[in-house]
Amino acid sequence: MENTIENKVAGIVQDILRDYQSDRAIDKIDLFHQPDKEVVIDIVQKLIQIIFPGYYRDKSYRIYHAANHLSTLIEDVMYRLHKQIAIALEFRPEKEKESAVETDKEAEGIAVEFFESIPRVREYLETDLQAAYDGDPAAYYKDEIILSYPGMFAITVNRIAHELYQLSVPLIPRIMTEYAHSITGIDIHPGASILGGDTVIGRNTVIGSNAFITKSIAEGTRVSIRNQELQFKYDTKIILKKKDLEQDEFWSYSI
Repeated sequence: MENTIENKVAGIVQDILRDYQSDRAIDKIDLFHQPDKEVVIDIVQKLIQIIFPGYYRDKSYRIYHAANHLSTLIEDVMYRLHKQIAIALEFRPEKEKESAVETDKEAEGIAVEFFESIPRVREYLETDLQAAYDGDPAAYYKDEIILSYPGMFAITVNRIAHELYQLSVPLIPRIMTEYAHSITGIDIHPGASILGGDTVIGRNTVIGSNAFITKSIAEGTRVSIRNQELQFKYDTKIILKKKDLEQDEFWSYSI
């Protein structure tokens, strides 16, 4: 009986292994020829430590050697990002294929160029932080925005990913923004530019929840959207009065 079960298990294993030879998109089993999602997420977390020193830190961080910690952290992240970029570059169109040595050198250059953009990213995030603080009367400290606001987290990750997107790095920027999306529910494509360009929201304007703005709004405007059409299906045995189904004509959210 035992041998019969063992033979059956062995047969199932072989059947599954043969199924991997069908050349489907989901069949890739080479673990080292695509970016490591967990490593990319860890890189994001460490980049946030670099961007917001003192707010986000790991257990090895101590105030008396903060500068040394950041220096080591930057070098470590730069090296690991370089290696992940080198793998990601293999996903470019065939005409852009290079030798492994050339690809690695290019990836190293991209990693260096990315880190050169960190001061600019921090400058942008300072304006994002100020805008969040000025626009939210419920925010008493900027610290709480950095530490707890999902919007600030999503924007931070997007600004990181956007720099890599601008450097034509495949896959990695999207892994980063989808990581933020999974945590915050906020979906921002890494190719998107934040701050709206010529779109201006006037002073004392209230924009309701789920309202999407695509052009400038004059000051003192209240923006809301109509209720979506609701459909009700109910047991015919249950008697419902019309007032039970009525909804407000408009709805919006403001604080």
